Amino acid sequence: MKNRQRISWKKRAILFLISQCITLFGSTLVQMALVWYATMQTSSGAWVASFTICSYLPQFFISFLGGIWADRYNRKILIASADSLIAFVTLLMIFAIPLISSNTALLSSLLVMSAIRSLGAGIQTPAVQAVIPQLVPKGQLMRYNGIYATMQSIVNFAAPAAAGAVFSISTLPATLMIDVVTALLGTGLLSFLVLPKQNPIAQKDSLCSDIKTSVKYVFADKPIGVLLIVYGLFTFFCVPAGYLAGLLVRRTFGDTYWCLTAVELAGFAGMMAGGL
Repeated sequence: MKNRQRISWKKRAILFLISQCITLFGSTLVQMALVWYATMQTSSGAWVASFTICSYLPQFFISFLGGIWADRYNRKILIASADSLIAFVTLLMIFAIPLISSNTALLSSLLVMSAIRSLGAGIQTPAVQAVIPQLVPKGQLMRYNGIYATMQSIVNFAAPAAAGAVFSISTLPATLMIDVVTALLGTGLLSFLVLPKQNPIAQKDSLCSDIKTSVKYVFADKPIGVLLIVYGLFTFFCVPAGYLAGLLVRRTFGDTYWCLTAVELAGFAGMMAGGL
């Protein structure tokens, strides 16, 4: 009986990680393709910065609420709803592209889509991270977090190569459709997964109060607080260089996606080497 239970949670954990890596692959590919599209079409630092901000800033702000919602509400529904929202907005954009004649209007529409997609990711990511401890026994938690991190690294390494290949032989709508397909696959796998019973936190305090309590809790431990500040500053100063590298390639070597792909692959290879 114990062996059956062990196999059961292992199967559920692996199925969950696979479903999320499938959706992550499509989302990463499309998010990168959008920044590349702006880079190639405009060669403008302002547009590249706008796409980068719209891709990540909404996710940053809503993730505070996303973490609280993951404790209060059904995590499976949150993940599926956020993934469906991202896919729905992307599908609407695919149908709208042929109707948009102005390049500026198209780029502006893609910016709005990126911001909405980022909001969905900010809800989905905390829920995904909260499900892993729900599925995995405490003794195996570090191991399965490591497995998930490794799978994320592989996806992040593969997505730029796939984006470069798809963009070189296909169109923007076809590239966007990849995210819709991967969202359907990932959500479909998740629908077959039965999660262990979740014990939601009672809604005694307001959302703002919960956010303040969480921040105070984190910074109550000085070493952890300092570590988070250093990590935040490191990310703040390093990330722009990664995105502006694509702009440098566009201005120096011309409009070829293979050069952008090579730069991104080199960057993710360095991240994987550092992780090891």
